[in-house]
Amino acid sequence: MNERTDPQTCRQTRAPRARHPARALFWRLFAINGLVFTAGTFVLALSPATVSSPVLLAEIPVLTVGLALIIAANALLIRKSLAPLDALTTLMRRVDLLRTGDRLTDSGNGDLAQLIGTFNEMLERLEAERSASSAYALAAQEGERQRIARELHDEIGQSLTVALLALKRVVDRAPEELKDELCSAQETVRASLDEVRQVARRLRPGVLEDLGLHSALSALSSDFSQASGIPVTREVDSGLPALSGEVELVLYRIAQEGLTNVARHSHARHVELSLREEKGQLTLRIADDGRGGVRTEGAGIRGMRERALLIGARLTVDSPPGGGTDVRLVVPPHAVKES
Repeated sequence: MNERTDPQTCRQTRAPRARHPARALFWRLFAINGLVFTAGTFVLALSPATVSSPVLLAEIPVLTVGLALIIAANALLIRKSLAPLDALTTLMRRVDLLRTGDRLTDSGNGDLAQLIGTFNEMLERLEAERSASSAYALAAQEGERQRIARELHDEIGQSLTVALLALKRVVDRAPEELKDELCSAQETVRASLDEVRQVARRLRPGVLEDLGLHSALSALSSDFSQASGIPVTREVDSGLPALSGEVELVLYRIAQEGLTNVARHSHARHVELSLREEKGQLTLRIADDGRGGVRTEGAGIRGMRERALLIGARLTVDSPPGGGTDVRLVVPPHAVKES
């Protein structure tokens, strides 16, 4: 119902209707064409030029020039009116919900302002929904990682420890001809136990919970260098502000994924890992001297972008061919403050 009752006048008044963009655009084009042809008619009526019947050859250039001017004026006015549609189409093609803040500004065309505003509102709604769904999915992922890490540490780790102790007792009582084989088995079990502990530590960074972000990044760098053989130069400001658990986890996971990508794809010889604070803004940087040339973003980089959205941070990846890869995460001041 588009009618409502005014309690004071006891009369029914119609609610104002929203302006329809297509109808408004139709009337705008209609007015432009009408204005152009009306102006052309007045010019012909007031000018000394006349048209004979039949048309003389000398009159044809005059008519041609007049028609060309009318068509050109009409084309320019219509093109100006429809220019925001080109910008809107370009934005539709490049929009990515993992890169927030890409909006179309109103260029003063009143007929398309409602369409532009509606599209921007749709983008804001989709970005909010994407951020909420990503937060839920990543929270579930972290919970599953903690469960698996706990089972690896408490069950498989304990079982391997028991097996290692049993082998030690067997080695102590075994004859000399069997000791070498038993010692080899003992070392295999010990190596498996170390691998299980490393996997559990990657799945659930206990050092982050116990000792904080600074120590966690230090341990992450050491483990990376030990596993990959690539040295890491680490620079972390000692006077970092107090961070919430969510921000610390996002910073740690993005640093972890960035180093993992370096080991898998970059063929680098050196990596720089830094975390600096300036004017309340945190910047995490992972830079390598590898081959660079990252053209398409894989699951790792898109996963980092999803994590960045959780705290309102901005992630950029600069990877010129042959110039290494530079990953930066900039956390705004409002997200740095511990809640």
